[in-house]
Amino acid sequence: MNVLKTQVAIIGAGPAGLLLGQLLNKKGISNIIVERVTGEYVLGRIRAGILEQGMVKLLKEAGVADRMMAEGEEHDGVEISVDNARYRVDLKSLSGETVMCYGQTEVTRDLMEARQKAGLKTYYESSNATLHDVKSDAPYVTFEHSGENYKLECDYIAGCDGFHGVSRQTIPAECRKEFERVYPFGWLGVLSDT
Repeated sequence: MNVLKTQVAIIGAGPAGLLLGQLLNKKGISNIIVERVTGEYVLGRIRAGILEQGMVKLLKEAGVADRMMAEGEEHDGVEISVDNARYRVDLKSLSGETVMCYGQTEVTRDLMEARQKAGLKTYYESSNATLHDVKSDAPYVTFEHSGENYKLECDYIAGCDGFHGVSRQTIPAECRKEFERVYPFGWLGVLSDT
C-alpha cells in the first residue's frame, strides 16, 4: 500500500474542494484532494452562473479571480416579469452588494488550473474512498487509484463531496452538525424561444 501524508485530506474536487485546497495552500497548509470521477467529468457538470459577493471575495483571496473579473459581468439588480409587467429588484440598494455573472464551470476551471500550476496533487478517478478514525487525532483515508491502494494520513479530513458523498455518510450522526441557510424564495431560470 502506498502511504501519503498531508495536513488536510479533501474529499471531492468540485468547486468547494478546489477552493478549500487553494485557500489552504495560500496559508501554507498542505492538502491532497481525492476525487471519484475524472477532471473532465467535473468540468462537464454545468451549474449556476451567479456568484454572490462572498464568493467573489473568496476567489480574489484565493488568487483565482483574474479571468472572472475580466470576463464576468457584475450586476446590481435583476428584473422579474409577471403578466407583461417588469419589476426591478435593486440588489445593490437592498443589500449593498452586487452579484457576478460567471459560470461555475469557469470557476472550477480556474481553480483546477491554479491547483495544477501550484503543483498540488489531486487523485482523480479514485474509487473506494473510505474515511477512518474520524473521531481521533489521526484520521486517514484509504482509496484506490490506477490499480493501486493508497493510505492518506492527515491531521484533518474535509468532506467536500456533497450531501450524498462518502464523507457525510461516515460522520456518526451524534457528531454530525449540519449548517444550512434557507431563503424564503427560490430562483427559477427560464429559457424561452421568443
